[in-house]
Amino acid sequence: MDLLFLFTEGQNRYMTGMQKRTSNFGIAALLLFSSILPCLGENVAWLDEMDLSGMRQGYGKPQKNNSVAGGPILLAGKQFARGVGTHARSTFWIETGDAKTFKASVGISDTCGGPGTVTFRVIADGRELFNSGILKPKAVKQVNVNVAGSRLLLLSVSDAGDGIAFDHAIWADAHFTYDGQPPKAGKPPVEEAKILTPKPGPTPRINGPTIYGCRPGNPFLYRIPAQGERPMRFSASGLPRGLELDRGTGIISGVSPARGVYQVSLKASNRHGADRRNLRIAAGDTLSLTPQMGWNHWYAHYGRITDKMVREAADLLVSSGMADAGYDYVNIDDCWMNAPKHSDPMRTGPARDGNGRMISNKYFPDMKRLADYIHSKGLKAGLYSSPGPLTCAGYTGSFGHEAIDAATFAEWGYDFLKYDWCSYRQVASGTIEGSERAPNFTQENVKPLDVHTYPYRLMGDLLKKQKRDIVYNLCQYGMERVWEWGRDVGGHSWRTAGDLGYELNRVFEVALRNADHRGWSRPGAWNDPDYIQIGWIGAARGGGMPEPTAMRPNEQYAYMSLWAMMASPIFYSGDMTRLDEFTLNILCNPEVIAINQDALGQSAALASLGDEKFLMAKDLEDGSKAIGLFNASEFALEMNLSWAVAGLRGPQVLRDPWRQIELGTFDADRTFHVPARGCVLLTARPKR
Repeated sequence: MDLLFLFTEGQNRYMTGMQKRTSNFGIAALLLFSSILPCLGENVAWLDEMDLSGMRQGYGKPQKNNSVAGGPILLAGKQFARGVGTHARSTFWIETGDAKTFKASVGISDTCGGPGTVTFRVIADGRELFNSGILKPKAVKQVNVNVAGSRLLLLSVSDAGDGIAFDHAIWADAHFTYDGQPPKAGKPPVEEAKILTPKPGPTPRINGPTIYGCRPGNPFLYRIPAQGERPMRFSASGLPRGLELDRGTGIISGVSPARGVYQVSLKASNRHGADRRNLRIAAGDTLSLTPQMGWNHWYAHYGRITDKMVREAADLLVSSGMADAGYDYVNIDDCWMNAPKHSDPMRTGPARDGNGRMISNKYFPDMKRLADYIHSKGLKAGLYSSPGPLTCAGYTGSFGHEAIDAATFAEWGYDFLKYDWCSYRQVASGTIEGSERAPNFTQENVKPLDVHTYPYRLMGDLLKKQKRDIVYNLCQYGMERVWEWGRDVGGHSWRTAGDLGYELNRVFEVALRNADHRGWSRPGAWNDPDYIQIGWIGAARGGGMPEPTAMRPNEQYAYMSLWAMMASPIFYSGDMTRLDEFTLNILCNPEVIAINQDALGQSAALASLGDEKFLMAKDLEDGSKAIGLFNASEFALEMNLSWAVAGLRGPQVLRDPWRQIELGTFDADRTFHVPARGCVLLTARPKR
């Protein structure tokens, strides 16, 4: 039907209705064509007609002519016939072709359901054309920008710095006018996956922390991480009584010595030369004197995990060189126990045996033998449970059996426990069978803090009683400011936010939130923003099969650099069978890892340098500093390293730890080119 006729017909009906009765068709037509009429006579390309598959966002999928939740497009009480519903943090690249203008109404959907905050930006070839400022529900801004002559346009929605909850963003009536070639969905600028880390040479290089904590009288296991050609011979002078070194493997084992600090001199040698390094063994009450490092299966294998896959990961941790860089935990996450019901009969069965011990499912025939296998590599074994009756994936939890589970985990030989909140919320609310075995949290005088600390303190006290060093990770997503009390209940690390796998396009934002809690980070007590997810990982929603990460190369370097600067635990959670050179170059740089493992244990201080760029600086034990310039924007920037902001004084020798080269001696501010979604990582030591 002819558009002009359709509009005229609708208008006539509307006018007739003014005299008699309004026609529903006339109202709909008037609403629809009120937005189209200004564009009649021009070539128009609507955003909702483009291929939106390349739109990255923090939650859900982009919706054409609907909000991200699937409802109508409503902004400040006004309904729009066309538009795109998305969710912060959102990015969409467009090849502009011969576009002249871009127009839209932007805001948060009236149906978002909460106090969302977002910022809309339109950027053409790196130049910002529109910035809405921070918008809250019921606030609407108009976009009307000239895009003529540009090549690549970015439509961006950020979370305004406070997380993505309720950030249901709308690009309403979003359209381009154009002459000739219409605009179309594009892709971000292509980045080359440059390998910056030099490969280890044949000469031995001892890596790892300079201090290691243990509890007197407990089993001791430490594999000296050393790069270089094998075979290699190891020696250790000053090793305390009760400990022995296997000179061929570099594995130190035995029984931890009496309380005290022991100075040990390590040596690794081969036909090319030798390396020496001092290690302090601190026998006392504190474990994890540097952030934990290792592998966790979750984001690669989810509920598919088996004993065979864990053993394979342990083998690969050694053969890939990751163990030589300092990774020493092989951690099993959820789904190793029996579930009361499951689609796979191999994963169902009784929760416990006649003695009350938790039973592993048929894919894990012998949990002790599995731990023994991991230990035979000189590595440590980690396990997972929940304080609730069921885990997050619906498997057997520890509720009501905490004492026997702690004892069983220790007897099996596990060195790490991740304790995941999950179904404990039902215990706290008194809505689950057996909740009478916990304190009555529904009484009026019970504080939320008491509810959240109780199950973690209970297990923490039990783990301390075991004749085994078990590092304790509290996984409860930052509730009730866990960083303030996690150490007091026996924790060695604690998650400060939700699962990062659901918001991998927000690595910078998640890191910034984590860094806010730096005051509670110290040896034996670490803020944990979740795992390193590069290489081959599975989509968190739905537990997808592993596929190459969607992160750009520079973003992956920034990811690892942020975790190093924050002194956060570094657990790789990708598919170990698909490790490639680029991924290993990021995971195994000993100079970057040394920043993370520094014995001072400091989480970097943060300084904002403006919109989407910031500096982090931390003191290191040897008197030098580590400094990171981070660019969270979608375009490369020139960023200034300010001596004053970084806390530098006088001449400094700057070094690039990713490339392992010295840049020279400087005594004043310097400018660095920082790639989009990337960083420049440096160390600075005073010139002597």
